[in-house]
Amino acid sequence: MESKKYKEPIEFEVIQAAIQGDADSINQIISYFQPYINARCRRKFKDEFGHEHYMTDEYMKRRLETKLITKILDFKIQV
Repeated sequence: MESKKYKEPIEFEVIQAAIQGDADSINQIISYFQPYINARCRRKFKDEFGHEHYMTDEYMKRRLETKLITKILDFKIQV
């Protein structure tokens, strides 16, 4: 069985910049969580022949990305 690849965590400076509203930093965080978002948004669809296919629900994906952005901007770092 193949193990999941290790992904480097997001740097603290990037998180701080994203909280301040930097668009590039926010996009970096969204791209970090993109595999998780895609996995959560998979839905089963049936085609006209009755075959089942799994596809990403784009509406749900955009809603999760929007929710992530709002939570990033509302996040407060306590020192």
